[in-house]
Amino acid sequence: MTELPKTFDPAAIEARWYGHWEEKGLFRPDRPNAEPWTIVNPPPNVTGNLHIGHALDNTLQDILVRHARLKGKDALWVVGTDHAGIATQMVVERQMNARGEKRADFTRDQFLEKVWTWKAESGGQITGQLRRLGCSMDWANERFTMDEGFSKAVLKVFVDLYRQGLLYRDKRLVNWDAGLGTAISDLEVETREVKGSFWRLRYPLADGSGFIEVATTRPETMLADMAVAVHPDDARYTALIGKQVRLPITGRLIPIVADEHADPELGSGAVKITPGHDFNDFEVGRRAGIEARDMLNMLDGKAHICQTSDGLIPDAFLGLSTADARKAVVARLKDEGVLIPHIDKDGEEHDAEPRTIQTPFGDRSGVVIEPWLTDQWYVDAKTLAQPAIQAVRGGDIKIVPQAWEKTFFNWMENIQPWCVSRQLWWGHQIPAWFAEDGRVFVAESEEEAQAEAGEGVVLTRDPDVLDTWFSSALWPFATLGWPDNGDKTLAGRYPNDVLISGFDILFFWDARMMMQGMHFMEDVPFKTLYLHGLVRAADGSKMSKSKGNTVDPLGLIDQYGADALRFFMAAMESQGRDIKMDERRVEGYRNFATKLWNAARFAQANGIGASTTLEAPNASLAVNKWIIAETVKTVQAVDLALADYRFDGAANAIYQFVWSRFCDWYLELIKPVLQGGEEGGEETRAVAGWVLDQILVLLHPFMPFITEELWHAMGARDHDLIVAQWPMADARALDPEAEREIDWLIRLVSEIRAARTELNVPPGARLPMHVRDANEGTTARLTRHASALARLARVDAAEGEASGGAAQVVVDEATFVLPLEGVIDLDAERQRLTKAIAAVEKERDALSGRLSNASFVERAKPEAVEKAKADHADKMAEAARLHAALGRLG
Repeated sequence: MTELPKTFDPAAIEARWYGHWEEKGLFRPDRPNAEPWTIVNPPPNVTGNLHIGHALDNTLQDILVRHARLKGKDALWVVGTDHAGIATQMVVERQMNARGEKRADFTRDQFLEKVWTWKAESGGQITGQLRRLGCSMDWANERFTMDEGFSKAVLKVFVDLYRQGLLYRDKRLVNWDAGLGTAISDLEVETREVKGSFWRLRYPLADGSGFIEVATTRPETMLADMAVAVHPDDARYTALIGKQVRLPITGRLIPIVADEHADPELGSGAVKITPGHDFNDFEVGRRAGIEARDMLNMLDGKAHICQTSDGLIPDAFLGLSTADARKAVVARLKDEGVLIPHIDKDGEEHDAEPRTIQTPFGDRSGVVIEPWLTDQWYVDAKTLAQPAIQAVRGGDIKIVPQAWEKTFFNWMENIQPWCVSRQLWWGHQIPAWFAEDGRVFVAESEEEAQAEAGEGVVLTRDPDVLDTWFSSALWPFATLGWPDNGDKTLAGRYPNDVLISGFDILFFWDARMMMQGMHFMEDVPFKTLYLHGLVRAADGSKMSKSKGNTVDPLGLIDQYGADALRFFMAAMESQGRDIKMDERRVEGYRNFATKLWNAARFAQANGIGASTTLEAPNASLAVNKWIIAETVKTVQAVDLALADYRFDGAANAIYQFVWSRFCDWYLELIKPVLQGGEEGGEETRAVAGWVLDQILVLLHPFMPFITEELWHAMGARDHDLIVAQWPMADARALDPEAEREIDWLIRLVSEIRAARTELNVPPGARLPMHVRDANEGTTARLTRHASALARLARVDAAEGEASGGAAQVVVDEATFVLPLEGVIDLDAERQRLTKAIAAVEKERDALSGRLSNASFVERAKPEAVEKAKADHADKMAEAARLHAALGRLG
């Protein structure tokens, strides 16, 4: 046994134990005959730093991994990082710019050499931060989405999908980030509210018979308009369908088409259609018979105005940015008399109506995203989605919480082609080669492509790279040896047992892993998909750097320890709900760790050490039988909670057992035995040591550092806690009679303590206790536990009837009377309680009035309504407590 320091210092033990676990290979102990259990970590960007969302995601995964390991399984947590095409290229280019260098000054190979050098020197910082959190990952087999084996898998998947007709090149609209010069995914688009304008325009009918009115927030796009859409049932425009409009500025003739996209209730009911620069308009254009190759494009890669294929944009607009083009177009429309002025409420005339516009920005570049028509590579996601949909419907993949299934089906059943090409240098270069005549050859190597093209055919490789989501979609199987390993189960590792993911990447990553895994492995990638919520700021708002409300998890670890942060994440993770960040609760869980530390020190001081048995020791004392039963019930509760992915339920079951049952009650109840005042010392020390061992094992997945430290401090061990055996929930250890007896004692002491507190009885005052209506069983219990009642409730048994003012406590059939004459001023106490009741009921009723006001509930911020509800519940409880206290005085 190693004597514990008086003060619990998380920093002193965390680095030491993590290094020990990793050095000894305990994250992947040798268990060749054990049941495989596998989970893959969502690979963080190689450029990334640990944020609070990572802390939640990885804490939940580590709880499951450590639990599986303690259950004796061959638990594997696959770890690695994503090459993060855009983010990494930006980091390296910024460093080059600081040295006065530009990417354009180097060849592709020279630039890629610089990126690999950066990765070797500075990349992967987050892996060290995950270690600080305590993540028990298989670092010995760390993967990277551009390592040799993974790259081989990526090439094979691309080529196979192409040859199967499931991957193709097409001209479609993409989210174009002009700042980065590449297409980006929806996840990389950030929508912001921007103060903008709403312009109304008159488009002249080509036959000179009048005008049709349209409105827009992007007037510059009219340079590439190709139609005006009206609803087929809108009687105002029935006669105009099929006629033509002559556009201002360009003079282009465009048709008026019928399409349900036009809403008769919005504006004039007529909508200008620019299929080459708006996602909705693209679909309208296709329904109107306009092929993508014929759609007009008015922007170059830098989002400057370029000439359309019909050559109708005046030279004065060419080369302008979209912002400058907007001003120029509005001025020309005004000059041509087709701009309809906006009249404000004061009668003032303006070019446009002020509006707040939801505008897409690149989350990294910060520039406005332009829908842009360009040639890209696409995956036939609709075909690949069908087996994944059936897997979820059939229960082969269980989504937790189940409420997310509806969202999953809605997206998957309406899935669009997946754009997988990006205009970058860093990433998996697309294995496609073009001949001079436009033919394309897709192969895993240039040699194969050349052989397919024929000798003498000059080939040029596609310069684009693959979307990082394309490669990370292979993570559950390409990290485990595919395609070299022909075993479809990958040695029992596929399907993975569970995937933990934020709901925000359900479609970008989770669904795509389902599609690729089922297509190439002919089975689901994971049996369960657990989707957790977001970690929000304390007021419920979304965290963002621009708001300045982000929280650094490493700072919390520095201040409170990794165990406290981990336990906070688990205790607050409730299915289907976001987590509100609350540093006070993190501090509270650090205090919880301190309480356990002090309990272990108490045990050491009283001769309680490491248990020598996995099964509960034999017990004859009721208090020992009771704590064994409470331990078994806690094991059962934790097992059930983790099986259902109720992390909060598991954490809170352990918390309540350790704090209340073990520390506050059991250790207090056994003090006389340990100090030699009562019989049963040897039995009690054995039971207490066994219970403390079970606590350490149960708590280890949540708080790995302090539990490993205490495990070794309590005595000599032949193995580390990380590879110990999970407790058995043996129902034979339950003793209903002992449970009833100790529960009765706890209830009686708690009621007496509550009465003393509510009535302001001095803490040191000893009170006589008279008993009425007690049956034989209660009378016997009072005799057996007289010393405990005297010590814990500061009451002494008294004979006869009480006289004068007294407090009354009812437990089961018996009434316990505590005379208070001479202890407190009874009249003054009644007055105090009456006054307090009036004040709290006034506040309660005021809150009730606010909550009954429909206007408040509908218009107030949700957090304000929730606070009012919580305050109302608190005041109701306080009023009930005060009434009970007054009632006790008789």
